[in-house]
Amino acid sequence: MLSIFDQGPPTPCPTPFNLAAHVLGKADELADKTALSVLRRNGSEDWSYRALKAAVLGTGQGLLQAGLHPGDIVLMRLGNTVEFPIAYLGAIAVGIVPVPTSSQLTEPETARIIAELSPAAILRDPSVACAEHPNQIHLDDLIAMHDLTPASFEMGDPERLAYVVYTSGTSGKPRAVAHAHRAIWARQMMVDGWYGLTEKDRLCHAGAFNWTYTLGTGLMDPWTIGASALIPEPGTDMSQLPQMLRQNRATIFAAAPGVFRKMLSGTDRIELPDLRHGLCAGEKLSRSLYTQWETATGTELYEAFGMSECSTFISSSPTHPARGDSLGQPQPGRRVAILGPQGPVPQGSEGTIAIHRSDPGLMLTYLNAPEEAASRLQGDWFLTGDQGAMAVDGQITYLGRDDDMMNAGGYRVSPVEVESVLSRYPGITQVGAAAVEVKQDTFVIAAFYSGPDRLDEDALHAYVQANLARYKQPRAFVHLPELPTGGNGKLLRRALPAYFKASN
Repeated sequence: MLSIFDQGPPTPCPTPFNLAAHVLGKADELADKTALSVLRRNGSEDWSYRALKAAVLGTGQGLLQAGLHPGDIVLMRLGNTVEFPIAYLGAIAVGIVPVPTSSQLTEPETARIIAELSPAAILRDPSVACAEHPNQIHLDDLIAMHDLTPASFEMGDPERLAYVVYTSGTSGKPRAVAHAHRAIWARQMMVDGWYGLTEKDRLCHAGAFNWTYTLGTGLMDPWTIGASALIPEPGTDMSQLPQMLRQNRATIFAAAPGVFRKMLSGTDRIELPDLRHGLCAGEKLSRSLYTQWETATGTELYEAFGMSECSTFISSSPTHPARGDSLGQPQPGRRVAILGPQGPVPQGSEGTIAIHRSDPGLMLTYLNAPEEAASRLQGDWFLTGDQGAMAVDGQITYLGRDDDMMNAGGYRVSPVEVESVLSRYPGITQVGAAAVEVKQDTFVIAAFYSGPDRLDEDALHAYVQANLARYKQPRAFVHLPELPTGGNGKLLRRALPAYFKASN
């Protein structure tokens, strides 16, 4: 048997359609229910579904009154506050295309995005770094829009462009991933295939408002179902999370593996009487961390695998738990295969994880790089670049990347992008970047360089802080007489971690 999972297609997305209208589809029915609680050590800031919908549609009206039009692109340079999801949904509600970006991006990084996308405006928190742009709508103005007369949802073709997210390309240049309004429709497959989410749940996500993992799993998906979303306020110490989860009776908790690891540090028991289970994504969950969490809390962790181009589509869940070290199986409605050069490989064989191009969650294209998007297709399959093997029952075991992409702290980062920045630093002849393990299951980015002399590390840290987002910055610098290369003279990045171990 070949490695193909196909149990039938999902229900087609209705038309006309609007992503934000779908997310807020239960807002009128559940008007007085708590849609969002921003958790504090003592108490919370609560938003009802009525208030949330009014703020979203008021913001949409304000953006139109500011001279923006459906189809315009707006770059989001907002911080970790509730204004981020409100502005995001407000734009989409009226057909404007938001581009959410990490607040950690530096001014030079945002300058490249502005040059590539030519946004009509920037939604701007002045405290967040951003290059110059003639049309900036500031945070205070966005907040004032909440009270405007609500706009109407702009309904239309579910295939039209809804939003854009950036991902590190294997070429080293971050790619603008263009998604259609139908992307939110596809996320329904996660509800049973990963979350086990119901309207009665109180889902807490430990991430920041302006992280796409939080935006989808922590906010939009609970709102679509009519559940309550719980988000810890900015600056919350990880040691406070167990108490917050107890006080606010969280039933599901979502985070990256590093958060679970910090919560378990120094303790072997966490009392969470209302918690049904946890959700984990962003980087591979180790078996040891899973076992620690299960022992400490008495609850399961369900892992998901995905990418910016298609969100998560393979996962374990309460109804389909993972077996052994597998990721789980494709969510119901997904069509997934393991491919070799000639197509699907036999079950049990290694190949590249691929998702069918008809999946409603798959991106439209890479903006300004359609040829790169086309190069990711093999027939009717979109190649993820990750290796795996599919068992007879459809469960998929993750076997790593087939390129050199790094994952540190839940963010995928291209080593080429890091190397390109460091190669301009005086005194560096050659440079390579790789993720290295600094302690069990904890990885950071390290830079390896050759040059006449060992360079001042404080100066190197200052340089990358000015030119790379924090999650892209090397945490260690290793000077080598020469970097390892293959017979063709190309850098062997996979050999670099061994030099890190030798230097410590």
